[in-house]
Order: sequence, then C-alpha cells, then structure tokens
Amino acid sequence: MTALLVAVLAAAAVVATGVHLFSRRIEARFPPVGDLIDIGPGRIHCVDTPAKGSERACVLLVHGASGNYADLDVALAERLSARGFRVLSVDRPGHGWSDRLGSRHDAASPERQADWIREALEHKGVDEAIVVVHSLAGVMGLAMALNTPGFVRGLVLLAPVSHPWPGGVALYYQVAASPWIGPLFNWLIVPWVASLYLPFGLASVFAPQPTPDNYAERTKLRLLMRPRQFRANAEDVVDIEAHVDRLHRRWREIRVPTTVLTGDKDSVVYAHIHSVGSARDVPGATLQVLEGVGHSPHYSDPEAVVAAIEEIDRRAGEGKERAAAE
Repeated sequence: MTALLVAVLAAAAVVATGVHLFSRRIEARFPPVGDLIDIGPGRIHCVDTPAKGSERACVLLVHGASGNYADLDVALAERLSARGFRVLSVDRPGHGWSDRLGSRHDAASPERQADWIREALEHKGVDEAIVVVHSLAGVMGLAMALNTPGFVRGLVLLAPVSHPWPGGVALYYQVAASPWIGPLFNWLIVPWVASLYLPFGLASVFAPQPTPDNYAERTKLRLLMRPRQFRANAEDVVDIEAHVDRLHRRWREIRVPTTVLTGDKDSVVYAHIHSVGSARDVPGATLQVLEGVGHSPHYSDPEAVVAAIEEIDRRAGEGKERAAAE
C-alpha cells in the first residue's frame, strides 16, 4: 500500500512538473505586450493602440469566452486606429495576462468584470468609450451600459450572449469549473487534449467560413490551455446563466446608442434569442444580420463592424449635441 501511494504521488509530481513547464513555454512564447494595470485586487492587461491623426473617440474591445484581448484586437485595432479611434483591448479578469480577481462569485460576475475593466481604463485617463463586446462578453457590455452609462459612449454587440437560452452549457465546462474534480481535469486532461481539439473548436466558431490563416498563433490562443486560465474560462461560461437570468429584464433601462451585429449561420450562440432579443429590448437599438456569417463577424466582415462603430460614434455625438442644445 505504501509503495502504491509513493508511486501515485511520484506520478502526480511528474505530471504537475510537466504541466508547469508546458505553461511556462506558452507564456514565454506569448508574453504580455500591453500595460499591466494595478487596480488593487490585481492587474488588468490592456493593449493601447493610439489613433492615427486626430482622435475621434476611444473604443474598448472586450473578447468573449475561450480567448484573450488579441481576438478582437487583431481583427479591428489597426482598422479603427486608421479611422481616428484610440483602441484599448483588454484581457478579461483571469484570461490572457489579466489576474483572476476576487472570489469565484465576484470573479465570474460580468458586472464586477465591467467595473474592474472600467477602473483600469480610468488609470489610463479614459473616462468614456465606445464599448465593443463579443459573445459571452455581451452580458458584460450590457451591464456596463446599464450601470455606468456615463462611461459608455455607445455599445456594439457582436454575436452577444444576453438572454436565457435552452440547453445549458457543454459538460466539459461544468467539469472544468467544478471545485472538486475541476483541478484534476484542468491539470491532467486539458493541456494535452485541448491541443488536439483546437482545430475542430475553431472550425465550429468560424463556420461556414474557414478558420483565418494562422489564427491561433496570431491571437495567442494557446494561453487558454494553462490550467488556471481554462478554469477561469469555464467558471465564466458556467456562471453566466445565472447572471443573464437576473439581468436580462433590465436591458430596457439602457439609454446609450446600441447596435447588434450577428451572423445568420452562427452555430455557437442562438442569434434568434440573443441578438434579436437585445435589439428588441434595448431602446433604440439596431440589428444587422450578416448573411453567410458564423460566430465571428469581426473576422468574416470586419469592415461592417468598423462601419457600425462609426455609426454609433455619430449617433453618440448627435445625442450630446441635442442634450447641450436643450
């Protein structure tokens, strides 16, 4: 019995060491490239792309599940910068190079994440931004517009999660988020299996279009395979249902200019529930459905997304002029 226990402990030590080295290699390959902003309970990673020429407004880009700042940044930052926008792309807490902040209840809360990100931007002198959010971060963007409308110049929702939906979430997210078996799963299974599954997962996100060339490398996607980030991602996905159920009836209180872009071939998020529901419930919101596009409109049609941001900026400016005149 003693020999068996020693063998098990030795095997566990070997695996833990291997995963630790695996994570360090990933981090060395994809180090932080932006500012690590200390907001007290931890740091938020923010990449700042200045406007080319005269600055029109700030744009905040926030990624969804299973990603980091680079997902939206690679697709949109340079395009927006060329049109006069200052672009700030952030890693949500627990993702990329941002710390996981607070207890699980707070860490996975879209409202708390919105507060922390807004605080990080205030450290950079930003007190107003057009907020662009993708997928799971849709709830966070809506909560930010609901709770801090003075900060949100306008809101652009890309294939958002926003309303209750049938079917729940995938089992592996529930396992990874479990406080009991999650650590074993995240350390023993995820680093090896996730690499094999990655091409199939990406194909489902971009279908019916092909996965963009070199997408995983350009967006530093393998940072997700570190056990702690995979756990944080799973907690966000599993816990979002409760937050959606609690908040979605309040979307009618939002008063900032809002637009929704979604693909008619999205196989990840139900567009007829979330995108249509957001456009219906947020007063004055507009909806644009892109034909033949899947879950990532910012890659399938980035110019349509940029045009939507410019339109929101115009609407926000007109709204401020009307308020000043009144």
